[in-house]
Amino acid sequence: MFDQLGEWTRTDTCGALRASDIGREVTLLGWVHRVRDLGALVFLDVRDRYGLTQIVVQEGHAFLDTAKHLRAEFVVAVRGVVRARAPEALNPRMATGEVEVAVAELRVLNEAAVPPFQISDEAALASDDLRLRYRYLDLRRPKLQANLGLRHRVTMAVRRYFDEQGFWEIETPVLGKSTPEGARDYLVPSRVHPGEYYALPQSPQIFKQLLMIAGTDRYFQIVKCFRDEDLRADRQPEFTQVDVEMSFARPQLVFDLIEPLMQQVFRVIGREIPTPFRRMRYAEAMARYGSDKPDLRCGLEIQDLSAAFAETTFTPFRDALAAGGAVRGFVVPGGAKYSRKQLDTLTEQARQAGASGLVWVRQAEDGVKSPALKGAGEAALRLALERAGAAAQDLLLLAAGAADQASKVLGQLRLAVARGEGLLKPDTFAFTWVTDFPMFEWDEDEKRFSAMHHPFTSPVPEDVARVESDPGSVRAQAYDLVLNGSEIGGGSIRIHDASVQARVFKAIGLTDEEAKHRFGFFLQALSYGTPPHGGIALGLDRIVAILAGESSIREVIAFPKTAAAVDQMTGAPTEVDDRQLRELHLKK
Repeated sequence: MFDQLGEWTRTDTCGALRASDIGREVTLLGWVHRVRDLGALVFLDVRDRYGLTQIVVQEGHAFLDTAKHLRAEFVVAVRGVVRARAPEALNPRMATGEVEVAVAELRVLNEAAVPPFQISDEAALASDDLRLRYRYLDLRRPKLQANLGLRHRVTMAVRRYFDEQGFWEIETPVLGKSTPEGARDYLVPSRVHPGEYYALPQSPQIFKQLLMIAGTDRYFQIVKCFRDEDLRADRQPEFTQVDVEMSFARPQLVFDLIEPLMQQVFRVIGREIPTPFRRMRYAEAMARYGSDKPDLRCGLEIQDLSAAFAETTFTPFRDALAAGGAVRGFVVPGGAKYSRKQLDTLTEQARQAGASGLVWVRQAEDGVKSPALKGAGEAALRLALERAGAAAQDLLLLAAGAADQASKVLGQLRLAVARGEGLLKPDTFAFTWVTDFPMFEWDEDEKRFSAMHHPFTSPVPEDVARVESDPGSVRAQAYDLVLNGSEIGGGSIRIHDASVQARVFKAIGLTDEEAKHRFGFFLQALSYGTPPHGGIALGLDRIVAILAGESSIREVIAFPKTAAAVDQMTGAPTEVDDRQLRELHLKK
């Protein structure tokens, strides 16, 4: 039988006491973080989500024996007097490190089994699987407590901002209709409609557009979304986005709305970020950075150096140029010092990225050095170094092939080099808007075009005439917000003309009958005076992870899944009994 809390009420949190509190009688409630038994004295660190306070139980005290039997994670109540620590015992690493509490009374409210790992902030305290299995213990760690607190403050900043801008937060349905594009849906069988299914929303896209048709004007929602897709560090089967839509929008209005929001969000961590953010067309991002979500912290811009090899007889370069491709490259400042092993590693990384090889070039006292020196010729290589702006101590990396493919290979290499050189500083934040995306992309598996963003994105007006005749040339009024190489938001101006929407459905392979079956209600709604409108969805998990300096969004989600979409703590997904399956008409 454990002690009862009784009438005790917490007077202070475990992170609150300072030198100004010396002499006060306080009551603290929390978990035992650490026990140091010195025989005549027992020191306890008591922890709650706010911090740690050192507790002292002295020789001869009635509760000394109780204190000696405490272990980590016992739940305790402490009543005592705040006093100054001895000068040699000050702990500047603790906010409460100037003081301690001399125990007057100690109650043990509950015991704890020995935890499977230490509740601390050591980096390698346990495997990810073990941490997720005991997530309720993992969440006691100060670092994860801080991450959840940060997420809360960011969420509140978002809500305050949109309220001030005249937006209404409106909830949209979780049980909806299956969509034809994007990732696989999570399906929910209907008990009352045998053989029919709801789909969990991949986004509230259609509903927020319907709200614009309904005259809501400005909507936002912090909403849970679901996608049945393979997971990575920045993806989960269920995730949270800040969903935004407004009537009579243009891209610039969306940018002008979101940039001050990002300033408010970053003030949560005490950082000021400059606006306006950089703008970059999709084609420029792909050519100069090899990615539609470029990381701009490290420079290392890719350049087209084809002209330097216009007369080359070097087979890889000659064949690429003859086929309409390009020779592209980027300069690694100070890279002339790279060892042969480092260069071989970069070459192997280029091959893994899809290149047939990689050519490196550097200057030396006795001329140009390169494995392609004999084939490409010193004059052409020297010209490439010159046009790339390479100095004597620099290294030039070259790849050849289809223009976009060459840039994609070099885009992966520039990030590998940047990581190796320590150029991707976690406390540096580089925003950019990527605009003018292609409207459609070719799906080689299905032999048809699909929407690059989603099929409700509006084409650029001057390209509408080519939606059916030349889909690959159509540009979209779409934009992504990119931060440090991560897409943290994506949006567009939406189609508000029912006839244009029908043409886009045809362009992605939907027949009139299929479009009517899936979206008849929506096409009908568009015919009732739909205003021009647009918006964006921001990835809350990704934003908070970047703010917290975490590489995985799992570290800022209370109860995440594994890479295999499994909840290690509850065991979900699990089998269900036959009775439930029969009720859902899934089993006879």
